[in-house]
Amino acid sequence: MEELLLLVHRIPYPPNKGDKIRSYHLLRFLAARYRVHLGAFVDDPADFAHATQLQAMCASLCLRPLDARRAKLRAFSGLLTGEALSLPYYRDRGFARWVDGVLARGVRRVVVFSSAMAQYVLDRPGLELVTDFCDVDSDKWRQYAQVQRWPQSWVYRREAARLLAFDRRVAAASRAALFVSEPEAALFRQLAPEAAGHTGFFHNGVDTAYFDPATTYENPYPAGGRPLVFTGAMDYRANVDAVDWYARAVLPIVRAAQPDAQFWIVGSRPAAAVQALGALPGVSVTGAVADVRPYVAHAAAAVAPLRIARGVQNKVLEAMAMARPVLATTAAMDGIVPNPRFDALVADEAAPLAAHTIRLLADGDRDGLGALGRAWVLAHYDWDTNLRPVAGWLEREAA
Repeated sequence: MEELLLLVHRIPYPPNKGDKIRSYHLLRFLAARYRVHLGAFVDDPADFAHATQLQAMCASLCLRPLDARRAKLRAFSGLLTGEALSLPYYRDRGFARWVDGVLARGVRRVVVFSSAMAQYVLDRPGLELVTDFCDVDSDKWRQYAQVQRWPQSWVYRREAARLLAFDRRVAAASRAALFVSEPEAALFRQLAPEAAGHTGFFHNGVDTAYFDPATTYENPYPAGGRPLVFTGAMDYRANVDAVDWYARAVLPIVRAAQPDAQFWIVGSRPAAAVQALGALPGVSVTGAVADVRPYVAHAAAAVAPLRIARGVQNKVLEAMAMARPVLATTAAMDGIVPNPRFDALVADEAAPLAAHTIRLLADGDRDGLGALGRAWVLAHYDWDTNLRPVAGWLEREAA
């Protein structure tokens, strides 16, 4: 088997959040075809316990700790150097020495997951580089700038511009620039037209055997309520904004018509702003749970009220896989293979989203959108099927 260097910004195990799900399945796919040398950062010390699982899949492994406070301080050095702050955030001398060592052994095939990791292999002649950008992250920073006050808005606008410039440089050096969906790839082609000819995508997938509505779970909710559930990492800015908006702007309208409606926020590391929502009528914040599936399975609906988003939301796909109707914003549904029937539960303003919620609680899933979601995921979101284009890009570049 040929050797391959895979660089990931966050340890791809356990596959329990969006980017780690995608990077884990990419690793699994590559490890079946190459001797993979995996380098990744670990931002949660508990994840070092999973090194054994990764070692079993890889020819060699380098896991480096990433302390968020130190990384943020390091990131601001970018204001002095003129580079995107994301680059010094993920800069580590020990990691760089390990990469140099792998390349010194003659490894020439490289896959980068998240463009900031490309800083370790740029400007090296002879490498066959494929980059999975996942999302157009520069546009996410642009969205953040639109909802923040100065000076944060200035920092975010600067990051959007500097990161896009770096991403264009990475794409130019890559044999393939890949994204999570055709809309993301199309946006990048507009922003980086010089890379349009080798910009593509591969869809995420869902483990439909794991997220199976036929499985029986004990109900985690107290009796007497109609739970609506949001799942996700609750220290992530876009998720914090989403649940805050739904809890404060949408849920009061819903509860005026359906007093037993409850909004459950399920996910690890809830930020202080999220914890504060637990004091609002009808809102519960769980923090980390051992298994999100019981919360999804016994909810009246999943809620994905994201106003800042790029790419594909795994929380939406997983809820669909479990045959739950999904109340969502347009941003949350972007990138998912479209079906106009899903639009019946999509709205971007508080009043219409509340109206969709009230109707769903009153009438149940009379339109069968839960069953349609399960069928849609089975048809479009199989990991092995969706990863095949990656093999095509790698084989094409080896030719």
